[in-house]
Amino acid sequence: MASFFKSKNDSTTSEPANSNWGARVRQGLSRTRDNLGKRLSGLFGGGAIDEDLYEEMETILLTADAGVSATTWLLEELRRKVNRNGLTDASQLKDALQEALVDLLEPLAQPLDTSTHRPFIIMLTGVNGAGKTTSIGKLAHYYQLQGKSVLLAAGDTFRAAAREQLMAWGERNRVAVIAQESNGQQRGDPAAVIFDAVNAAKARGIDIVLADTAGRLATQLHLMEEIKKVKRVIAKTEAGAPHETLLVLDANTGQNAVNQVQAFDDALGLSGLIVTKLDGTAKGGVLAAIARQRQQKGPLPVRFIGVGEGLDDLRPFVASEFVGALFD
Repeated sequence: MASFFKSKNDSTTSEPANSNWGARVRQGLSRTRDNLGKRLSGLFGGGAIDEDLYEEMETILLTADAGVSATTWLLEELRRKVNRNGLTDASQLKDALQEALVDLLEPLAQPLDTSTHRPFIIMLTGVNGAGKTTSIGKLAHYYQLQGKSVLLAAGDTFRAAAREQLMAWGERNRVAVIAQESNGQQRGDPAAVIFDAVNAAKARGIDIVLADTAGRLATQLHLMEEIKKVKRVIAKTEAGAPHETLLVLDANTGQNAVNQVQAFDDALGLSGLIVTKLDGTAKGGVLAAIARQRQQKGPLPVRFIGVGEGLDDLRPFVASEFVGALFD
């Protein structure tokens, strides 16, 4: 194994002065707001609350990838609010819908507490192209801003460029990267790489380990079995590890993201999600679909959302902030 290391003392440990996360969330969700919020707001200009209005709302929610189950639930909630509060005009529905959306999404808004273990080991998985390695780089930056030391484990030994990509993020953030030597041989054992990384973190007193794994589809059974092995090996390094198992989802995949959640949760027992590329889609309603999917079983927290390409554009999910950014 080879490692790259620079002290965390070389990195920035405070928020940028011009940081305005709420504004960036709003800007990042502009496409979804145009598709969902503005179209719904057009219905709320006034007039009778009737079945035609509900049908139009249903169409808008479905085209934003809220999904059939979440859409049905939201409309039922609206009907209850209309009856309970005696609402008669469409202009009264905007606040009612926002309240229903916040009620649906609020259980997902559970910030990740990394103070319970040291090192706190976070294992990340997802399909190719979801933004997993980029999310790791941004997470490293996020935790450095909190004054925590971070180590990266290049456990994606399947994709040739993955090691170099993670090393680049290590250089950029000035953090350690534990990786297999690039010697032209066949790909190595990802579990062994992450095992070494955890032991290195213990020896160096590192706060957080971010463990990359190979991108895979749920239909790639050999890779799904491999990632189960990775998790078992991590469990042998530290009691209760990995302390967080995160699935990285690309919001552009729409309803397919719901299927990914189910497949990876069945295989690994997920503890949270990162939803990326919300700035690149008009269908940010997929968060509602994910929330509804788990409403009976118990919420699967959305730990972070990504709303841009910048280093600071990955932050904890706040339901009220997210919903507010969807509407004018």
